Amino acid sequence: LSPDCSFTCHYRCRALVRLDCSGPPGAGDEEDGNEQVLEKDTNVDEPSEWEKTELDQAQVEQRIKEYNSQINSNLFMSLNKDGSYAGFIKVQLKLVRPVAVPATNRVPSLQAGRPHPQGVKRRTSFYLPKGTVKHLHILSHTRASEVIDALLRKFTVIDNPRKFALFERSEKDEQVYLRKLGDDEQPLRLRLLAGPSEKVLSFILKENETGEVNWDAFTLPELHNFLLILQREEEEHVRRLRQRYACCRQKMQEAL
Repeated sequence: LSPDCSFTCHYRCRALVRLDCSGPPGAGDEEDGNEQVLEKDTNVDEPSEWEKTELDQAQVEQRIKEYNSQINSNLFMSLNKDGSYAGFIKVQLKLVRPVAVPATNRVPSLQAGRPHPQGVKRRTSFYLPKGTVKHLHILSHTRASEVIDALLRKFTVIDNPRKFALFERSEKDEQVYLRKLGDDEQPLRLRLLAGPSEKVLSFILKENETGEVNWDAFTLPELHNFLLILQREEEEHVRRLRQRYACCRQKMQEAL
């Protein structure tokens, strides 16, 4: 909702709206505009074709050989002795809002001749440049939430990691599909299964929209679907809690 003219739009359509009404339509960032038109969100709980694929050890080794033979750089994947594998993923950062980073400024003393011995930690915010990309070297069991943490550390961002989400982007039939990855999904595994093509699969870091939702605007089938999603999220949360307490209980029993 714009405070200037009360215009309301979907948050993914913001880049296409010119609130100042100046200049011809489409005079802005053409690349971003085209992508916004083509983007289509998919259900976070709807597994992709790669997520459904299960590989045994021999298949993993064969896939790694095929993957390495298709890339034109030194960003190879390697198989470890314990059966896991390591490799690189490229993440594009497409953040609409500014991020906060730490800044330490030395505060002058209020009393002459007595300089303040310590600096005062402050925060500063800035916009990451459009098209910012980062390569990360990760393991096959590295989770999406850990990738987000690593990216924030690389750029010294001190915002809460829950403000961000990792998305899987794919192109099919001239349509761009985005799917938000679950916290426990393994990006390197998806990269291996999809192959090195960025059109087939790429990763994007975006804001994790957590604002208030007007539920009255949805139809009954949509609301039933949301309830199903919430139920799955609740079950997963309960499973993690039980697993954590079971691990603590086992450690205490071992100590006894």
